Amino acid sequence: MTSPIIETNESYLKKVEKVHKQNRIKSLLKGLLFLLPSIILFGVFVFYPLFRTIYLSFFLTDAKGATTVFVGWEHYVNMFTDPIFLKSIKNTFLFVIYTVPVTVIISLFLAVIANEKLKGIGFFRTIFSSTMGVSVAAASVFWLYLFNPTMGLLNEFLQMFELDPIGWLTDPKWALISVAVTTIWMNVGFTFLILLGGLQSIDSSLYESADIEGSSYFYKLRRITIPLLSPTLFFVITVSIINSFQTFGQIDILTQGGPANETNLIVYSIYREAFVNYQFGSASAQAVVLFIIILIMTAIQFKVGERRVHYQ
Repeated sequence: MTSPIIETNESYLKKVEKVHKQNRIKSLLKGLLFLLPSIILFGVFVFYPLFRTIYLSFFLTDAKGATTVFVGWEHYVNMFTDPIFLKSIKNTFLFVIYTVPVTVIISLFLAVIANEKLKGIGFFRTIFSSTMGVSVAAASVFWLYLFNPTMGLLNEFLQMFELDPIGWLTDPKWALISVAVTTIWMNVGFTFLILLGGLQSIDSSLYESADIEGSSYFYKLRRITIPLLSPTLFFVITVSIINSFQTFGQIDILTQGGPANETNLIVYSIYREAFVNYQFGSASAQAVVLFIIILIMTAIQFKVGERRVHYQ
């Protein structure tokens, strides 16, 4: 026969387990209740558009965006046999290569200078970060005047040295580089501000110890500053790559994808396909491809780049 004591212990453990289970359910429900506003916002503005885009990529649509004929993978097949879209992929990767490294290097250089305890450095910090407050449209119009082939300041500067003027936005050799220069100027302010914050968070006692040991400035930069700044650099590079893949405003204002599709990046190709040609199905397929490219690039960044990050 089973002992009454054992039966009492078993029933007690079951009651305790039941209470724990009820507490876990209550905690889960409370957590979901707190997250509900965020879940609704993400659902409406992120998840629904994402699934809707994937859905549309398998259909032909009318001018209003309503689905008409199911075509399966046809949009994806046509996309990777279209030389214009393949060129837009090439242009996008070139644009990322042109903009991201230069932006990070210039911003890091300015941040290191602005982090020094110099007289009046606050003024220069404001100047270095000022591009952050300029809208894409205003910055693009500003550079549009600088790139003007007849009245532009850049060509007037070249003529001072008796050099031939350059069609910055009309010459296929220079158009993508010109847009990249505009983008670098626009992004330096944000990147500089983030890197400066990272530099100011480094413990000053490390530099004091290095000074006592007689370490040089460049030794401290290489052995202390860069390693301890690596988490911030990792964040800045990742965000800059994602933003470069999503560049649109300056392309639309400066070149409209020309000349000869040399500045036709993927995002601008999606825009033209959807809102100029009213082919929402093929535009959705291009958007899905762009999403996958960004996802892969971010995964590679985390896989390879995070190994070099030194957390304090």
